[in-house]
Amino acid sequence: MSDQPKTMLIVGAGDYIGTAIARRFAAGGYTVCMGRRNADKLDPLVAELAALGQTVHAYALDARKEEQIVDLFAKIENDVGALDCVIFNAGANVNFSLAETTTRVFFKVWEMACFAGFVTAREAAKYMVPRTRGSLFFTGATASVRGGSGYAAFASAKFALRGLAQATARELGPANIHVGHLIIDAGVDTAFVREMIGKATGVSADELPADTLMNPASIGETYWMLHHQTRDGWTFELDLRPYGERW
Repeated sequence: MSDQPKTMLIVGAGDYIGTAIARRFAAGGYTVCMGRRNADKLDPLVAELAALGQTVHAYALDARKEEQIVDLFAKIENDVGALDCVIFNAGANVNFSLAETTTRVFFKVWEMACFAGFVTAREAAKYMVPRTRGSLFFTGATASVRGGSGYAAFASAKFALRGLAQATARELGPANIHVGHLIIDAGVDTAFVREMIGKATGVSADELPADTLMNPASIGETYWMLHHQTRDGWTFELDLRPYGERW
């Protein structure tokens, strides 16, 4: 086994789930690469992890742009290290009635939540398959398995991403690539979710029973666990929710 730090990439390194994943893998000794549209928003996280002696790299990335994903994979592989784990975490959660869902909205959601996942998977495979090792994980949602009112665009894209993940797992598993799809079947404790709860119920999220919302750190820990499974017990799909979530 090499003593060199392993390298991982998060496509869609947002403020909550993406940040939690980055913290967990960095704490585990990985060189963490993060891509998001506004890379400057990653500056505080980069400074935080660097102060702990951890190695992190932030990149500007519009995951809807094929050439940007292709170039980012090549840059990391050439300049940072061989990717051992890639996590597709781009989100596109919007709520519009069917009549109000424009073609532009539907297409943009599909680009972000599905097409970008396809390009990410393809590029990961190009590098991982010849090495016959690596992990490739996709962040799903309740909408991956159940379409809700007002979520025609989001559910369509997330259903498609789940199908992509299944096909990819069957194709790449024989090459020793662990592919997984994690369904986040819960409200995650984010500013966006707290605002939605307040508007929908008139109740502050602080008044909810303990552990009604999911701590992003729990998701980061789950991805860490998945990546370190032995291959005699690989998980493809795992649904994650707090005990207070109705399902």
